[in-house]
Formats: sequence, C-alpha cells, structure tokens
Amino acid sequence: MLVGRDVTEVAELCGAFLEGAVDRDWTAVVPGMDWTVAKTIAHACDCLLWYATDITAGSVELSTWEAAVRPDSSPAELVRTLRAFASVLAAVVEATPEDALGWHPWGLADPAGFAGMGCDEMLVHTHDAARGLGLEFAMPPEFARKVLTRMFPEAPTDRDPVRTLLWANGRIPLDDLPKRTGWRWHCAPLGSPALASGA
Repeated sequence: MLVGRDVTEVAELCGAFLEGAVDRDWTAVVPGMDWTVAKTIAHACDCLLWYATDITAGSVELSTWEAAVRPDSSPAELVRTLRAFASVLAAVVEATPEDALGWHPWGLADPAGFAGMGCDEMLVHTHDAARGLGLEFAMPPEFARKVLTRMFPEAPTDRDPVRTLLWANGRIPLDDLPKRTGWRWHCAPLGSPALASGA
C-alpha cells in the first residue's frame, strides 16, 4: 500500500534529479509531447495539489476553484513547488482514513490511490522532462513496482518494473505489447471494481 511517506520520497528523488538540471533549457519540447519541460513539471505540481484537495473534498467533484502553476516560473522554483505540493499531498494522505474516498475523473479513489497517482505523475513526468532535457532519469524500480501494483493491477508482473510503468502510462511498447493508448489508472481500492466518479 502506498502512503504519504512514499509521496515525499518520490518527490525528493525527482526533485534532486530535476535540481541538477535547472541550468538546462526548460523551454525545450518533450519529444512526442506538445508540452515543454517546464509545462510538464508544472502539470505534475498541479496534480499533486488537485489530489490533496480531491481526497479532502470527498466523493463529489469540487469545482469552485481554479489553480495552476505558472510554467514560466524558473526551473528552481518549479522544483521547489513540486516538493512543497508533494508534502501537502503526503500530509493529507496520512491524515485521511484509509477507507475514505475522494473524487477523480477516472473514479473514486482512496488515500493509497491518490498517493499512487501522485507518485505516478512525478515519476513519469520526470522521465518525460529528462527526455526533453537530453538526459536519462534513473527511475527507482522499487517505486515503479509499488505504483504498478496499486494503480495498474492489470499490468504484467514478470518484466522490468520501470519499463512496465512507462508502458502502462502509454510511453513505450513493452516487448510484444504495443504502446498503450487510452490507458487509465485503477483508482478504486484494490479488490474493488472501478467505482463510478461522483457515485
């Protein structure tokens, strides 16, 4: 099960990698995407704050506010924001009862689900950003495996977890499996069918 500590540990790993690349060109477009490196990391930051709000607000969408991280912020400030918003999500996950459910467009999720979504956003988008910067992000296999287990229970378990996580997120083909399109997280608690959002 993913917990708040996983969110902060992944944020530290991703933040340390990104911090080492703040002098590179964050206006570069990520290959295969329409977003710049800066926009990609700003989006990951946005998601962390959205998830903290969604689990706190409960099973009905909270649509009264708009917030977005400015992608024209300096790379150092974007990294600082990633760490800060990850800390917020981690604290909310830890403070929320395990059986609580919060709204997400892909289905109601428990705190472990929101932790998994946050970790997935940071790991995969740091991978994306690295590609845009001409670098390689060494994603930790143990975190890739944790996210796969919680968010992609249908994924193969007998292959490299990092490559499998990238495949699950529609980034690469995996051996004989083609690149995925239209993928989704399993937001509902494990062992439950996917719950309809807003139910």
